[in-house]
Amino acid sequence: MTLLNRYILSQFVRTFFIVAAAFLAIYILIDFFEKIDNFMEAGKSMNLVLKFFLLNIPFIIDMLGPVLILLSSVISLGILSHNNELTAMMAGGIHMRTIINPILIGAMIFTMLFLAMAQWLLPRTIEATNTIWYENVKGMVPLGIYRNGRYYYKGKEGFFSFARPWPDKNIFLDFSYSTWDDKHRLKTLIAAKKAEWNEAGWHLSYGQIQDQTGQNEYLTTPFVYKIFSFPGRPDFFFIPKYQSAELSLTELFQAIHKQETHNETVIAKTNFYSRISYTLLGLPLLLLGLPVLLLSYKKWGKDLSVAIPVSCGMAFVAWGFWGALQSLARVDYISPLLAASLIHVIFGLSGFLLLHKQAS
Repeated sequence: MTLLNRYILSQFVRTFFIVAAAFLAIYILIDFFEKIDNFMEAGKSMNLVLKFFLLNIPFIIDMLGPVLILLSSVISLGILSHNNELTAMMAGGIHMRTIINPILIGAMIFTMLFLAMAQWLLPRTIEATNTIWYENVKGMVPLGIYRNGRYYYKGKEGFFSFARPWPDKNIFLDFSYSTWDDKHRLKTLIAAKKAEWNEAGWHLSYGQIQDQTGQNEYLTTPFVYKIFSFPGRPDFFFIPKYQSAELSLTELFQAIHKQETHNETVIAKTNFYSRISYTLLGLPLLLLGLPVLLLSYKKWGKDLSVAIPVSCGMAFVAWGFWGALQSLARVDYISPLLAASLIHVIFGLSGFLLLHKQAS
C-alpha cells in the first residue's frame, strides 16, 4: 500500500471512530434518560444499569453501521477538500479513483467486521441486554419456547403445543393440550387438527380426547367440533418477538430449513436476508454518497454544511425504503431475497454510474 493510500485510509478510520463515538454518546444519553426510571422503579442497582448500556454498545454500532460508513467517507473527503489536499492531489495528476479506493477498502473492512460481529458478538450481547430489560426490569418472563416449527407453552394446569402459521390470528394447527398427574403420567390429552380462540373459549375441530381411566389405561373419545375452556388464552403466552435478534447469521440460516409452514419459512428467510442486507447497506450508500459529495462541492463549494445533511437525508431515505421492503417480504408480497437486494442494486448502480461520471 502506498503512502497516499495509507494516509487516506488512516483519515477515514480516524473519522469513523470519531463519528461513532459522537453518535454513541448521543444515543446512550437519550436512551439512558428514557430507561433510567424503569430501572429505578424495578429497584435495580446502578451496576446493572451500567452493564446494560455497556453491553448495548455493539447493538448500537451495528444499527448505525451504514450511516457511520457513509458519514465517515463524506467527512474524510470533506476534510481533504477543505485543506486543499484534494485539489493538490488532482493537480498532481492523481486520478479521483485512486483517491477514493482507500475509502472503499476501509468501508469493506468495517463491513466485514460488522458481519463478524453479527455472527459471534451480537447474539451474546443482545441476549444479555434483552434478559436485563425484558425479564429483570419489565418482569416479562417467557412462558413458552419455539422449536422446529411448533410452539410449546406451560399453562397453569397443562401444556399447550401447536403450529401458528398466522401470528396475528388466533388460529392454531395440530393443536394439543395435555395435563399430567403428580407422578408425571399423562392424565388427559386433547388433540385437534385446528383450534381457534375467542372470548367464548377454545374451538377445536376434528380431534379426540384421551382420558386416563387406570394406571396405564385410557379412554379415547373422538369429536368433530367442541368448545373447551382451557385455563389459558393466547395473550397470556409470551414468546419474545426479539428472539430472532439473538440468533447468529448461521443460526438464522439454519432456522429457514426448520420451518413447517410456508409463512414461517418466509419470515425466517426475511430475518436472514434482512440481517445481511442491513449490514451491507453501508457500501451502496457510500457509492452513492461520494458522487453526491463531489457534486455538492462543485456547486456550493467546500462547506460540509451541505454535504452532511444531504448524506443524512439519503441515509434516512435508504432506511425507510429498506424497512418498507422488509415489511412487504414478511407478508409474502415480494421475495425476501429481492427485498434484501433491491435497494443495494438501485443505490449501488446509481452511485457507480455517478461516480464513474465524476471521476472521468
